[in-house]
Amino acid sequence: MTYLNLFLAFFRSGMLGYGGGPSSIPLVHKEVVGKYKWMNDEEFGDVLALGNTLPGPIATKMAGYIGYRVAGIMGLFVALLATILPTIILMILLLTSLREFKDQPWVQGMTKGVIPVVAVMLAVLTWQFFDSSKKGLGLKLSLLHIFAGVVLLQFLGVHPGIIIGALLAFALFGPLKGKNKQTVNVREGEKTG
Repeated sequence: MTYLNLFLAFFRSGMLGYGGGPSSIPLVHKEVVGKYKWMNDEEFGDVLALGNTLPGPIATKMAGYIGYRVAGIMGLFVALLATILPTIILMILLLTSLREFKDQPWVQGMTKGVIPVVAVMLAVLTWQFFDSSKKGLGLKLSLLHIFAGVVLLQFLGVHPGIIIGALLAFALFGPLKGKNKQTVNVREGEKTG
């Protein structure tokens, strides 16, 4: 049953994720966090952040990791297959049939009509991440991260992978420095006391 649930979760996300990885992320979130509860918002955010630092399509990276986490090696393969299968099927079917209709206004309107829906899905996911960030970091630090991210991405043109990698490195190594200082202070207090 777990394999079937994995397949259905990622197949639905793959079928409805119009436009590629970024548009499928809210759908994967809905399945993984909302429906099946395989992880919480914070864990999903960590997977998303790490996936963004690695090369390749985000949807397949997330599917592989989540599938492995839920059901081991077979879960990894099931989730990956479910993620790429819709694309393969739709590419074959749609490209053969849409080639004849590509200049029709309804085909171009269909593409333009989906864009606002994807924007709303990404906005909802962004709000959920901001709300989760507020709980973990506090409002001021969360807003500072958002402001710094906008400046670095939009105005300075820094690649998102570099920013995410720097934040992950800080998260991994920053607190250790503080813990080491506390340990040294406690040991020095024990020696003098």
